[in-house]
Amino acid sequence: MHIGVLQTGHAPEALRAAHGDYGDMFRALLAGQGLRLTDWDVEGMEFPPGPDAAEGWLITGSKHGAYEDHAFIPPLEDFIRAARAAQVPMVGICFGHQIMAQALGGRVEKFAGGWAVGPQRYDFGGETLDLNAWHQDQVTAAPAEAEVIAQNDFCALAGLRYGDWGLSVQPHPEFDDRFIQGLIETRGRGLVPEAQLQAAAARLDGARDAGRMAARIAQFFKQGRG
Repeated sequence: MHIGVLQTGHAPEALRAAHGDYGDMFRALLAGQGLRLTDWDVEGMEFPPGPDAAEGWLITGSKHGAYEDHAFIPPLEDFIRAARAAQVPMVGICFGHQIMAQALGGRVEKFAGGWAVGPQRYDFGGETLDLNAWHQDQVTAAPAEAEVIAQNDFCALAGLRYGDWGLSVQPHPEFDDRFIQGLIETRGRGLVPEAQLQAAAARLDGARDAGRMAARIAQFFKQGRG
């Protein structure tokens, strides 16, 4: 199944040699799931010709806020709505989760409670998944059509489902613990409170549930498509 990766940001340059860019991380996460990924640099205004250019779409994370004034955000929101109208399945991760909600009538804000960094535990309808996170922004009001599928005490709207068309989550299953450690060192200092960075680093034991989340994403893409 051909999945288009809408890349809305880039990994820090200092980390790319070891980890690749965001599209590479999703290829690693979803390896063996029967998905073929093609990247589109939408942050750089490289957009697909339409939602039928792939059989499904995945929107990556970004350092940008969904509510900020960037040239790529309005056409990305248009593309999200076009994909929904055409019923081409879409998955959003972190910023992708936020921009999907915003495009469909929800609200995204800088969360007054601060940052989520590193390993977090999420309740997916009674199943607990331990996944890495790196965000301050959150979806604070879900679109009317969205069903909440994941949450924790810090992030009440950590996962949303839009019927058979859309699935989005706030955490980063594609970020392994080594990459989070790299983010702490390259992006975190001076941005996130130092005590929180140290606490996150102390929890990096490699025991994440990324594989289980990858299986959920792949199953969502392939449902009803053989």
